[in-house]
Amino acid sequence: MGAYAALAQAAPEPDSLTEFSATLDRQWDYAKPAASEQRFRALLAQWPPGDPQALIIGTQIARTQGLRREFTAAHATLDVVEAKLDGAPSHVRVRYLLERGRAFNSAGASERAVPLFAQALSLAECNDDAFYAVDAAHMLGIAAPPGARLDWNLKAVAMSERATDPRARRWLAPLYNNIGQDYLERGDHAQALDHFRSALPAYEARGDDGGVRIARWTIARAQRSLGQLDDAERTQRELVAEYERLGEPDGYVYEELAEIALARGDAAGAKPWAAKAHAALKDDPSLKAGEPARLARLGAIAAGAAPAVKP
Repeated sequence: MGAYAALAQAAPEPDSLTEFSATLDRQWDYAKPAASEQRFRALLAQWPPGDPQALIIGTQIARTQGLRREFTAAHATLDVVEAKLDGAPSHVRVRYLLERGRAFNSAGASERAVPLFAQALSLAECNDDAFYAVDAAHMLGIAAPPGARLDWNLKAVAMSERATDPRARRWLAPLYNNIGQDYLERGDHAQALDHFRSALPAYEARGDDGGVRIARWTIARAQRSLGQLDDAERTQRELVAEYERLGEPDGYVYEELAEIALARGDAAGAKPWAAKAHAALKDDPSLKAGEPARLARLGAIAAGAAPAVKP
């Protein structure tokens, strides 16, 4: 029986809600949130509105909306869940808190998100809900003030490493990546490279081909900052070929090749890569909202002008 069919069976007992959540999470395609929402809405029709399973599905519908930056809709969906939380199992509350926090954080209201993630962490730890406890700590590593993020990510790694739940240990790959990003932002490129390299075998162990490609990109990104331009360029060109073979060209790979060319002093060589990157990324809602200077830089490089902001 497939996972989708298993979710549509008779309601499990409350103590199997974590198993239900694990099966539900496997229905996700984070790159295609609209398609994921369709699957979740089909599943939602199988459960009475107040059932814990229906509430959990509702939190994930809200997440699909948040990923598309439909924050008003996401909060409205979560309002429906919140209205039915009285008497709901703690696991349902954890999932609600996580998604309410993610909706605020993605909208730029991290100050409203952090207390929700902290509540989710405390509640999950009290209920030995290891996977979602690590999720909450990992979100604090993203949403907390910059000076606190590395500590939260290191705490999440420690939680994941000591977990007996194999699913909780799967957090190691993205956490190593996030720690690498923290070090990159601090200008400690050698530490960043070490953690990006740790993420690669962790993604390989998960059988996550997309994660492996991201890990290779981040390794090359750190190598660029360390002046290891030949290694960085070799990896990014390999990724260009792989993504294009998959029919999924990636603007961030083009961006890196433009930056590598600039690091070599080759402004002419950077222009076509920057033009391809800008064309691929200019309509990305997250970049438009959160990193307009990055898009402006790509546009300037593509036009042959001196870019104003160096990443």
